[in-house]
Amino acid sequence: MSSRELVVLSVGGVRFVTRASTLQQFPESRLARMVNDDDREFKLVNGEFFVDRDGALFGYIMDFLRTLQVSLPTDFSDYQRLQREAEYYGLYPLADLLSQEHLLKPRLEILEVRFSLQEMQAFFRIFGSCSSTIAALAEQITVFTGQQSGQGWNSPFSSQKRLVPLPLERPSHHDMVFLCGTEYSADDQVVARYVSIKPDNRKLINGTNVLGLLLDSLLKDGFRLISTRTVASEEKVECYTFERMKRAAGLAIMVNQTAGSSGVAQARRSQVQKEK
Repeated sequence: MSSRELVVLSVGGVRFVTRASTLQQFPESRLARMVNDDDREFKLVNGEFFVDRDGALFGYIMDFLRTLQVSLPTDFSDYQRLQREAEYYGLYPLADLLSQEHLLKPRLEILEVRFSLQEMQAFFRIFGSCSSTIAALAEQITVFTGQQSGQGWNSPFSSQKRLVPLPLERPSHHDMVFLCGTEYSADDQVVARYVSIKPDNRKLINGTNVLGLLLDSLLKDGFRLISTRTVASEEKVECYTFERMKRAAGLAIMVNQTAGSSGVAQARRSQVQKEK
């Protein structure tokens, strides 16, 4: 039986087809012993192993055996049940990772957009609790600058000289600052700043339009607007606060090969690099 390449399992009525080598990742597990005909509890019926356990949870176990990572949906809540299933199959490295529930649960991510209008310019500051989200936004947002002959928000694009991209200001890993609109340079030339937000190809100079595109982009990216307020100060600053559930960084198993072993031997736990 151990020489068969494919194995079919019926777990709680859910059918799985996988390689024998996948089930033999951990030689001491019951699944490896099942493939080697060393566990009589698993019955072979019409060419399929029947397992009287939870089929839906076994899908996560199969994903772990194939990837050696624990990565669960954001709405997953059956950590203890899945841990019991891992223990039943003798997959103790997986059970050990699942015991660290606090590392696997998704986290609430907060993002704040601050917007203010001053004469012909609009100022933006984006602050996020997750530095990787701010880094991703910095890749999407580009500010272009150039001189134009007209004045005001709606000067024709055709009157522009060649636009030059500007680096975004990043005071820290958790925030970014940029502006758009027009201003006079020292030699009384009108300097314009346009903003482009991928995947939209437009270059917008009107701050209200940029704000609308930015908020729409965040909503499409899974954020939910939870509050809007005006910050009380000399400059009227509008503040938009968003939240979303961010999938937790997965945990991975590093598996060592041992001499004289036909399968994968002892496993040691390793956390995937955490973000800042």
